[in-house]
Amino acid sequence: MKRRKLVAGNWKMNGVAADLAEVAAIADAARANAAVDVALCLPATLIARAACAVPGFAIDGQDAHEAPLGAHTGCVSAAMLLDAGASLTIVGHSERREAQGESDSTVRAKAETALAAGLAVILCVGESDAVRDSGKAVATVATQLDASLPSANHRRLAIAYEPIWAIGTGKVPSTADIAEMHAALRERLVAAYGEAGQAVRILYGGSVKASNATEIFAIDDVDGALVGGASLKATDFIPIVEAGAR
Repeated sequence: MKRRKLVAGNWKMNGVAADLAEVAAIADAARANAAVDVALCLPATLIARAACAVPGFAIDGQDAHEAPLGAHTGCVSAAMLLDAGASLTIVGHSERREAQGESDSTVRAKAETALAAGLAVILCVGESDAVRDSGKAVATVATQLDASLPSANHRRLAIAYEPIWAIGTGKVPSTADIAEMHAALRERLVAAYGEAGQAVRILYGGSVKASNATEIFAIDDVDGALVGGASLKATDFIPIVEAGAR
């Protein structure tokens, strides 16, 4: 099945009002490359301003709490993201799984709450270097996906495979390793959702940049990318968008 590619930037804890010019330049490039879907997942403090600055372009969130509202100091709900102008959120990024101790069940709850509220979701999975070195990467990540998948609304779901050891390090798995993992994730999606699992996009993330994007996008079952550091500057991100549009 041919799936439309999605290239999403994750700004993490970066970005203030002075960076809206970068957002505008990326939005312009997205309009010029209509064959690929493009999104920027910004800090919550910047979403509303960015959405107003570039109407019609996908400005999105980096996380949403599993509860719809309540006494959760410092957290952001799915309804808040929608109200700010977002249409999508990341859940389960490894930096939250590790630093905030988020479990698979928490990630699943976040995904289900966000989807039920009307957001699209990029659900992240990935293995550590120790797991990769042990030879158990595929089994570990497949198990993580099974335990994190929402039970419904999968038509607005994408998966991002991000090997933890590749995030921000410049290291990238071999094309054979990426292909093996994405094939295994596709198998699990079909097991969970039937033939509808063929339509769920699987993104690759982990040191994606202009110099390797074309090669990565050519791999079977790679339906786009979740890009970290290279999404902060339009000059770095636009060539990745262009590679996704080819």
